[in-house]
Amino acid sequence: MIPDNPDQIVFSGGGLRCFWQGGFLSEIEKHRTLRPKRVTGVSGGALAGAAWLSGTEDRLLNVMCDAFEKRDSNIGLFDPDDDGITPHQRLYCSVVEEVFDDTLTQKIADGPQFQILIAHPPSTGLPTLTGTALAAAYEVELHTINSPHFNWAEKMGLTANLVDANEAARNGKLVDLINAAAVIPPVFEPELWNDRRVVDGGMADQAPMPDPDHGDTMILLTRDYKRIPEIEGRTYISPSEETAADKIDFTDPTKLRDTWSQGVKDAQKYLRNA
Repeated sequence: MIPDNPDQIVFSGGGLRCFWQGGFLSEIEKHRTLRPKRVTGVSGGALAGAAWLSGTEDRLLNVMCDAFEKRDSNIGLFDPDDDGITPHQRLYCSVVEEVFDDTLTQKIADGPQFQILIAHPPSTGLPTLTGTALAAAYEVELHTINSPHFNWAEKMGLTANLVDANEAARNGKLVDLINAAAVIPPVFEPELWNDRRVVDGGMADQAPMPDPDHGDTMILLTRDYKRIPEIEGRTYISPSEETAADKIDFTDPTKLRDTWSQGVKDAQKYLRNA
C-alpha cells in the first residue's frame, strides 16, 4: 500500500522508462499531498526526481517529445562527434539544460533534501571501454539476480556515492549533476564530476536509499523485478506491464506519452486498491 505521505521517495533509474514515474505521481497528487523530507534519484530517475521536485514534469515531457520529433532513427547511436559526444547524449543534455532554468534550479536548492547517486569506473585510463565492460556486467547481474539492489559493483571496481543535489543547485551545477548521473556507456561518453570519470549510477544500485535513511519510503521502479526485498517501511511500486518507452530509444515521442499514460493508469489502480 502506498504511504499517504511518505517520508522518503526514491526514483529508480531506467532511462526513458522514468516517464512512467512522472505520470504515476501526477495522478497520485490529484488525491494526496506528498511532502517527503528526503528524495533520491539515479540515472533517468535523477531527472525525473528533479522535474517532480521543481513541478516541471509536464514541461519535461513536452520538451523531450519535441526533441524526439526531430529524429527518425537511432542510426548514429555509436557515432560520436569530434568531441566524443553521441547524438543521444547531446540531445539528452540539451533537454536537461533547456528545462532547468535558474528559477527551477532555485526550487531544487530551496527544496527538501535531494540526493543523486553517481558512480565511478575504476581508473584504467580507458573510461569508455571500462564503462562498457561494467555495463555488460550490470546486464548480467540484472537478469540473473533480478533485484533493484546489486552486490557486484565493488568486485568490478565500481564505486558510487550520493551527491547533494541541493548544494549542486546552489552552486549552479544541477544540470551537470543530472547529466553525470545518466552516463550509459558506450552510448554516452563518460563525463567528469569533481575531476573523476562517471558512469550511470544505476549500475551500482537501481533504488538508492537516502542518507539518512529512516521513515516510510515509496520506491518508484521502472520495471518489474522478481526479487524485491521485504523491508519494513519500504513500498516498492513498479509498472503493471513493460513500458512502451525503451531505455534509450530517442525517436518516438508517442512511446513517451504512452509511458506517461501508463503511469497515470497504474496510479488510478493503486488508489482504487488503497
